[in-house]
Amino acid sequence: MASSNHPPSHRTHVPLPSDSGGNPFDDEAPPVPIHIVTNASQLPAEFLNPSPEKQLVVGFDCEGVDLCRNGTLCIVQLAFQDAIYLVDAIEGGEVLINACKPALESSYIKKVIHDCKRDSEALYFQFGIKLNNVMDTQIAYSLLEEQEGRTRLPDDNISFVGLLADPRYCGISYQEKEEVRLLLRQDPKFWKYRPLSELMVRAAADDVRFLLYIYHMMMKKLNERSLWHLAVRGALYCRCFCINDNNYADWPSIPPIPDNVMVEGDAPEEEILSILDVPQGKMGRVIGRKGVSILSIKESCNAEIHFGGAKGPPDKVFILGPVRQVRKAAAMLRGRMMD
Repeated sequence: MASSNHPPSHRTHVPLPSDSGGNPFDDEAPPVPIHIVTNASQLPAEFLNPSPEKQLVVGFDCEGVDLCRNGTLCIVQLAFQDAIYLVDAIEGGEVLINACKPALESSYIKKVIHDCKRDSEALYFQFGIKLNNVMDTQIAYSLLEEQEGRTRLPDDNISFVGLLADPRYCGISYQEKEEVRLLLRQDPKFWKYRPLSELMVRAAADDVRFLLYIYHMMMKKLNERSLWHLAVRGALYCRCFCINDNNYADWPSIPPIPDNVMVEGDAPEEEILSILDVPQGKMGRVIGRKGVSILSIKESCNAEIHFGGAKGPPDKVFILGPVRQVRKAAAMLRGRMMD
């Protein structure tokens, strides 16, 4: 892997599954460097130049000020087995982020992330990057719960802190995340300040350094059907808030249903993303008092329903899931608009 021009002053541990059965969270393992990247030359060549001969899996996350289409992307974090790279979008600017575009759009580099929707939106609207080939651990967690027979409740999406705390994956407390959230509430521009403080470097690295371990633990458990759902829903999550005028024609295609999951009488249904426009003044009817209306729809349909909310777009509803369930949810939502 490439390194920065100066020896890194920050180090951390990247836990990985151990064939010997040792504790992957043992801090006695050799630490890896954290590189603060302001120039593309500091990044690994195999990341900058994706290749089918050198396919990669990297932990991935973004930090920013009001991270969405209208906010400011500040840092892109990349976790490799032997190093963490904090790609500084403030210092490196558009040139640096555009150098990462081939990798972020590549099917040869899998990006492991927890809930990619807003990250994808920021990359798309601020830099024209169509995030592709993600393994979203939030989606994977839900699929594993379903695969193991547990019923998922509406809006029961595991947080990253909750995922880390689950003993089946990491079983660790991430209290520092709450400290950063408190600082963000006090000063929303926290991630924009330079130079990066020790806390900023540590918090940014912590958001990605566990992802490769979680990835390996989850991939061992997911069956073929769940793997297909994971790929499809990851692609739909990437598109979710990235509305364009050509119906995503220039985005990578959604993965088709593979032959090995086409079981007669029990074939999975195609999954889609549908976007509903909500007339002005009707969103309150859609959501209902204390969310009762939208909750009843979510309980009636096996589909995910998302709102742009304060970050926008405020006048649209995003529905993801099997075709018939999405159409059912859409019909119910239109009915609420007409009440």
